[in-house]
Amino acid sequence: MVARELDQANGSIGAGKTPREPTFAVAFGGGGARGIAHINVIEALDELGIRPAAISGSSIGAIMGAGMAAGMSGLEIREYAVAILSKRGEIAARLWKLRPASFGEMFGGGIRLGQFNIEKVLKHFLPGRIPETFEELAIPLSVTATDFYGQREVVMAEGDLYNAVAASAAIPALFRPVRRDDRILIDGGIYNPVPFDHLMDKARFVIAVDVVGGPEGDIGRSPSSIEAMFGASQLMMQSIIATRLRTQAPAIFLRPSVARFGVLDFLRIQQVLEESAGIKDELKRAVDAAITYADRGGDSDAE
Repeated sequence: MVARELDQANGSIGAGKTPREPTFAVAFGGGGARGIAHINVIEALDELGIRPAAISGSSIGAIMGAGMAAGMSGLEIREYAVAILSKRGEIAARLWKLRPASFGEMFGGGIRLGQFNIEKVLKHFLPGRIPETFEELAIPLSVTATDFYGQREVVMAEGDLYNAVAASAAIPALFRPVRRDDRILIDGGIYNPVPFDHLMDKARFVIAVDVVGGPEGDIGRSPSSIEAMFGASQLMMQSIIATRLRTQAPAIFLRPSVARFGVLDFLRIQQVLEESAGIKDELKRAVDAAITYADRGGDSDAE
């Protein structure tokens, strides 16, 4: 049904209307290990034959977005991620490659909270298919970070790709901030957890994927200090998302079932993928509905 709608959309916009190609842009949100669910979204887009006109990403969404923008399929991303993240030995081996000199840099002169050098970590963990610069990508990509001292969002879409993705994914208390263009940058999710607003003029339909989640647990148990810190961050980001949705919502907004996973649950990759697999059918239904609605003249604002 969806594939047929995509094929026919150019000629069935409706009487008196100029046919327009049903282009799509995708915003991948931040959420740490919960962002593994983005792989299911990418696979669904592949199955639909959808090649985004543009991609935006924040934090883990910037990493997944870079993989897709580099031309990797959802299956290729899945196989690469599972091969690494499902094996403690593989993770340890890649971390070992950071030594000896790199360990001093990675820990900032000592093993201290928040001092991991994410630029070096990404260099040892991301697939070789991801190029050095934005300009080498197959699909236009923008990633967001937060200017710590400038107190604002920064959007990066050119130049050093690894530095930009590292800045976007520099979660406070886990990674040291990243310097770029004389700015100190941290996690893009702080200011814009799901950066769909940067795609509104890039395609007819914008798809946004929120993997922030929220605190879950027994009300009779008080959270630990770490749980409270990450949970508070989730609540703050959900508030930002709700405000942005009230201002201008994307055509399709998805929330995979990942709330029960923690930001650092990367070793649980198989469970995240399995529990969020339902998002594939949800996305296909949403694309079908969006195109059908547009064909009936309902998207006059989706220019």
